Amino acid sequence: MAETRAAAGVPAPAAGGRTAQLAHTGLRHGWTTGACATAATTAAYTALLAGEFPDPVTITLPKGQTPAFALAAERLDAAARCAMAGVVKDAGDDPDVTHGALVRATVRILPPGSGVVFRAGPGVGTVTRPGLPLPVGEPAINPVPRQLMRDHVAEVAARYGGTGDVEIEVSVDHGEEIARSTWNGRLGILGGLSILGTTGIVVPYSCSAWIDSIRRGVDVARAAGRRHVAGCTGSTSEKVAVAVHGLPEDALLDMGDFAGAVLKYVRRHPVERLTVAGGFAKLSKLAAGHLDLHSARSQVDKGFLAELARRGGADEELATAVASANTGLDALQRCAARGVPLGDLVAAAARDEALAVLRGAPVTVDVICIDRAGTIVGRAEPKGPRDR
Repeated sequence: MAETRAAAGVPAPAAGGRTAQLAHTGLRHGWTTGACATAATTAAYTALLAGEFPDPVTITLPKGQTPAFALAAERLDAAARCAMAGVVKDAGDDPDVTHGALVRATVRILPPGSGVVFRAGPGVGTVTRPGLPLPVGEPAINPVPRQLMRDHVAEVAARYGGTGDVEIEVSVDHGEEIARSTWNGRLGILGGLSILGTTGIVVPYSCSAWIDSIRRGVDVARAAGRRHVAGCTGSTSEKVAVAVHGLPEDALLDMGDFAGAVLKYVRRHPVERLTVAGGFAKLSKLAAGHLDLHSARSQVDKGFLAELARRGGADEELATAVASANTGLDALQRCAARGVPLGDLVAAAARDEALAVLRGAPVTVDVICIDRAGTIVGRAEPKGPRDR
């Protein structure tokens, strides 16, 4: 496939931020299941309107990249107004359980005014519990991939004179079997995999390479005279940190799951201020004392969240509900409905844990917690070693 390799070599000394970190790892990027489903959808709908499949098919990702995907399967039934296209997922150098899976999209023409309807085909799960970014009963196709597919359907419709009213059924060959190696079952996603991705790109994680890239990011920021840097768990939290603090690119550290790597290196190479920004669930792990936030190595401690909720004024009924919540988001929503600021409490606990790891280094820390949509759900004001 086109565009599946990161730039080779080390960026110029002046380069910094997330882009420089990615290049520095030397690892090959891959594509999310959401990007693959979008490519398959685009090819299938194009075939329905134009009579043939584009191969390779090019899509535009949220950040403007335009990868091309070869088709591994295709079928057009003009009489039934239905087409299917399939793309093999390439996860690059990331040890992703869905690497090599065949992601299919079957597109059916619907009557005008129907809009875009999503269905879970074989190997794609269905949401059965609350606390996820989709309602119970919906196919486990996350919001960003849904929007990406809608956008591409609209573009194809405009190009070939369609209405854009379609049903998209996404399936993954052997997806139910693959899903047994994920957390889907515990989260109440039954029947298969989730179709995921916020950027469309799978960022490969070699622990040693990524930690080295974090250190390099701190070094570049310090060399550029930056007194304030932000360690972010992903691209969405990075955008929020920029919006809140107006930080330049070379002050941004793609922390990923390696909160401990950022804190320990900043402890030895201090900056005046560190913002930690990330998803509520990940930062709840930091608040509970975990320095590696990867789902395979740490889990959201809902008992800990329940104790924080009690400190924030939750009665025993709410605390019990938090302790038995399906996900961190579920716990957050339950507390929000009762006026308990669980997001702020998690942010404050994460900040205090960060300060403990910094061991008195002259660094002031603030924390921003967000939800999946990038909305701020918790803040902890700046605090330094003298404020403890």
